[in-house]
Amino acid sequence: MMLEILFEDDHYIAINKPAGLLVHRTKIAKNDDATYAMQLLRDQIGKWVYPLHRIDRPTSGILLFAKSSEDASLFTTLFTEHKIEKLYLATVRGYLKEDQFVSDYPLKKDLIGDLQEARTSFWSLAKIELPYASSPKFATSRYSLVKAFPQTGRMHQIRRHLAHERNYLIGDTTHGENKQNKFFREKFSLQNILLHAWQVKFIHPISHEEVNIQAPLPDHFLNIIHKLGWKDTASKLNIV
Repeated sequence: MMLEILFEDDHYIAINKPAGLLVHRTKIAKNDDATYAMQLLRDQIGKWVYPLHRIDRPTSGILLFAKSSEDASLFTTLFTEHKIEKLYLATVRGYLKEDQFVSDYPLKKDLIGDLQEARTSFWSLAKIELPYASSPKFATSRYSLVKAFPQTGRMHQIRRHLAHERNYLIGDTTHGENKQNKFFREKFSLQNILLHAWQVKFIHPISHEEVNIQAPLPDHFLNIIHKLGWKDTASKLNIV
């Protein structure tokens, strides 16, 4: 598998991670025979790389690596000082309670343990009401295309905050809603989660220049955007 490289210089490299690919070997998947993004990228460019953050296995989109431990240390400061902006796109059940709002519902660390501060900004980009029933309670079904900015880095943060708001992420079998996932499988043949790490902005810690990286949407997400009639919105965002 050849990874799509979105950005590269002497210090950092960003790829468009396919859905289903792990960042690196973990305790949970230590016996998994699958390949890993870190391993694939190392073999592809012929150089050891250092992951700067993680995105969930089913999530597609931007994944950043450093080319040395020193470069990795410099970049880590951007995260600790909240000087990096990571934007995600998602398709969710229902309409957001406001077109723009912040969820600051505390989340347990790694899904267990003590509650920790968590903060995610959400924006509604497009809406649709379909003349199909995804639940016995309603004759129609409502969905939204959403932009999300996780300002903290808790495990499954976007997915858990959406679940708390009852705007369940479509395709999420862990925090989502089974009725909605089944509806999208049967109606649209969707087998993936609709969450994509779309855009990253930061000031390069060495060159001090602004870096703005965007990751094209995967086919399964683009297919849903077309079928839900959001092509115009997607065109304005330059994602189709």
